[in-house]
Amino acid sequence: MELGRNVNRENTDRRGEMMRIGVAADHGGFELKERLIFALRAAGHEVTDFGAHEMDTEDDYPDFVVPLARAVAKVEITRGIAICGSGVGACVAANKVPGVRAALITDSFSAHQGVEDDNMNVMCLGGQVTGYALSWDLVQLFLNAHFEGTERFRRRLAKIAALEKEE
Repeated sequence: MELGRNVNRENTDRRGEMMRIGVAADHGGFELKERLIFALRAAGHEVTDFGAHEMDTEDDYPDFVVPLARAVAKVEITRGIAICGSGVGACVAANKVPGVRAALITDSFSAHQGVEDDNMNVMCLGGQVTGYALSWDLVQLFLNAHFEGTERFRRRLAKIAALEKEE
């Protein structure tokens, strides 16, 4: 950890460690991704930028979202944020990776409830439909939420994991 970095409960996981956050976006979410990365780093998180690293209107979201999703599935990063124009394509791509539980988030309840009940590990945003201020609020709710882990939630996740093994 860097000297002088402000460490507090808001930017740590349950074990008190800094969260490792991955962020990925295509051209439709490029500007939002850049702003969120700046804010996440300012909040003390370790951030991995999975791209795009430049604005290119011909790029494709799977090229950035799939490596992010794989890193989440391997627990190389704690949580992921995937952004495309609407957030839908990024969500579809992320959910193709076994072990990823991604959702398109547009409201505050789902931002934390998706983690608390469903152990969501990738939040998807629409860079063309969700403004920066709301996106930042949603990201903070997502990162500060913790999976409750009650029996009924674990049972549901076990059924999803079994389905992933069938495919």
